[in-house]
Amino acid sequence: MSPRFQLLHRLYHFSAALRHWLFLRILPAGWVALIVAGFSGFLCLGQQRDSMFLIFCFSSALLFLAFVYVILRKARLSATPELPHYATVGEPLRYRVHLQNQSRRDLQAFRVQTIAPDPRPTLREFAALSEPGEEERNRFDRMMAYYRWQWLLARKAMFEAQDPSEMLSLKTEQSCRADLEIKPLRRGAISVADVRVLLPEPLGFFQKCRRVQKGTASLIVLPKRYRLPDFEMPCAHAARLSGEESKMKIGSAGEFLGLRDYRSGDSLRRIHWKSWAHSGKPMIKELEDAQSPRYGLVLDTFPGSPDEMIFEEMVSVAASFIVGLDREDSLLDLMFIAGEAHSITAGQGMERVEKLLEVLAGVKQEDEPRFEILCQSVLKHREQMSSYVLLLNGWDQMRAEFVQSLLRSELACVCLVIGEGNAPKDLIGHWIRRESIAQDLLRLPTRLSAH
Repeated sequence: MSPRFQLLHRLYHFSAALRHWLFLRILPAGWVALIVAGFSGFLCLGQQRDSMFLIFCFSSALLFLAFVYVILRKARLSATPELPHYATVGEPLRYRVHLQNQSRRDLQAFRVQTIAPDPRPTLREFAALSEPGEEERNRFDRMMAYYRWQWLLARKAMFEAQDPSEMLSLKTEQSCRADLEIKPLRRGAISVADVRVLLPEPLGFFQKCRRVQKGTASLIVLPKRYRLPDFEMPCAHAARLSGEESKMKIGSAGEFLGLRDYRSGDSLRRIHWKSWAHSGKPMIKELEDAQSPRYGLVLDTFPGSPDEMIFEEMVSVAASFIVGLDREDSLLDLMFIAGEAHSITAGQGMERVEKLLEVLAGVKQEDEPRFEILCQSVLKHREQMSSYVLLLNGWDQMRAEFVQSLLRSELACVCLVIGEGNAPKDLIGHWIRRESIAQDLLRLPTRLSAH
């Protein structure tokens, strides 16, 4: 490990911790008082009787009294967060914290606040990961790697804690609920393990900060979603006829085919009462099985563009299509590679759509492309599918061959390629630019055509 990175990491690591500690305990008025005391003290050197000296003495006395008061403040609280099961990236989440005063004294004028997990990168991460575009910075910035540090802090931040709750008061052994708010920044499972009580002094210069939460509460942050046009998939009205039950079956609302004897498990709604009364044994009406369309959503988890945020946007687009295709008369299969081929089905009688979004929240990009496995997985389910939506990470020779192999198998595919800049000339499908994803998605045709 380079000594330069070791020294810089130690410096930035300590300064970030110090800054967090100070700004959590010194309020804006306290910073003003400290600046006034320091500036007036500097100006009154050698002139102890002028007005600057009086300002220095007055501000120093106020700071001393505020410091002593905040040191003497005590609180014994327990805090239990009540978190929902799901949140969404970028959308503020309001939740409640159950507070109980466990001391023998009334607790006046306090606030509670959620503290985000420590986002500081490790030495290995700081030395190995480079900020996008770092090679274009000047030599001094590259040597100090300060912007790399800031990029890593933003990259590892799980959520932003909003302003503290309103001022609260609790009597002895009394309980109450406080409303808090956080803004998730990353998808996946996050934990809320640090709720603190803030005890300010009357002058508003300082506040004591103590951790009061017991245990850890967690929730799953779902990918953000984009608005989609009211589109219609190819083969949306296709229906297959079958005399047996199948996974694709939604109901039996077809034409009358005949009668048969009752079998265990048959629905009472299909009993033909007149035939039962005539023959003395229960008879069942056989109807044409009208089955729902079934769509496949194929997510490209292989490395493509050097910008890792494109993959995050792909996950968001996949989440948007999952919600957009959430209809009572269809099934949806999410297909991707994560070590091996995965296929999860949602729809009536299967998993709920929230299950697919939860799976997407944990999907990660693979290290190496394995399109042959993904192709085999898609072709394995082609007899059950009405059509596919392919979400690709950029466009290159491997992805072109993957799409062409599916088209040669006469699959109905809608191909969406997410990348930067202008669309490639040999593109098969719709080009979605990373810098204008929301606008490009809204420009999709209302009837998506298969390629």
